[in-house]
Amino acid sequence: MNLTGAARLAGIAGWPVAHSLSPRLHGHWLAKHKIDGAYVPMPVSREGFASVLNALQAIGFAGINVTVPHKEAAFALAHEVDDAARAAGAANLLVFREGRILGRNTDAPGFAAALKQALGAKVVRNQAAVVLGAGGAARAVVLALSSLGAVEIRIVNRVRHRAEMLAATMKPFVQAKLTVVDRVDATDDAALLVNATSAGMHGNAPLDIPLEALPKSAAVCDIVYNPLETDLLKYARTQGHRTVDGLGMLMHQAVPSFEAFFGVRPKVTPALRKLLEAALHG
Repeated sequence: MNLTGAARLAGIAGWPVAHSLSPRLHGHWLAKHKIDGAYVPMPVSREGFASVLNALQAIGFAGINVTVPHKEAAFALAHEVDDAARAAGAANLLVFREGRILGRNTDAPGFAAALKQALGAKVVRNQAAVVLGAGGAARAVVLALSSLGAVEIRIVNRVRHRAEMLAATMKPFVQAKLTVVDRVDATDDAALLVNATSAGMHGNAPLDIPLEALPKSAAVCDIVYNPLETDLLKYARTQGHRTVDGLGMLMHQAVPSFEAFFGVRPKVTPALRKLLEAALHG
């Protein structure tokens, strides 16, 4: 679709950003809804992030998504933040409105929506879940699991004190009981195990965790989407577990961003997934 002078503009800022699937994702929705707009990738260094925000507002951008390493800076620079961003201490969506920057975090609702679509709304209701990791992604996962009714969330991290810090930080924002555990103790009677680390991502070492203690009825989710089938998911499938890859979270977290930028709430469809899978395999 040809752009006009009235086109609405948005994009994603990161360093690096060339690997991002977001331009393809948003581009698919722009074409589907025949919107006069564009969504562009923007490589922005740490040092230049604040200046770029000012420039984008000045030239009329509706807002931007934010990825590594800018999520914490985005949170700090926003004039207002939503509860999800406050809980995570990070923002992945900045909306520019009348000279103000509104910071939001869509990772938690995006992960919750992906789980509901893949496994049903009751996947962790009144049950325990295990979260591997203690970074920003783990915070979003903890928020999502609590919103889905988990009664206990067990946090596992290679550096135990980081897991303890996450549990203490997240306690005011969740209803679920947060417990820090060792790997060998974590999976007993859990309904879901989630890898919220970058282990297993393309170029990183695979995640090594035994699943023998995990009930066969439990599901295993990996927020990594490159590769789509990580070693963890392959192993989990051989053990008879249902598995969920990270592409669902990527797609669902983008929905509120697109709505904020372009005024239309898009749908996550098989056609969109097929497009992104092709991009990953290409």
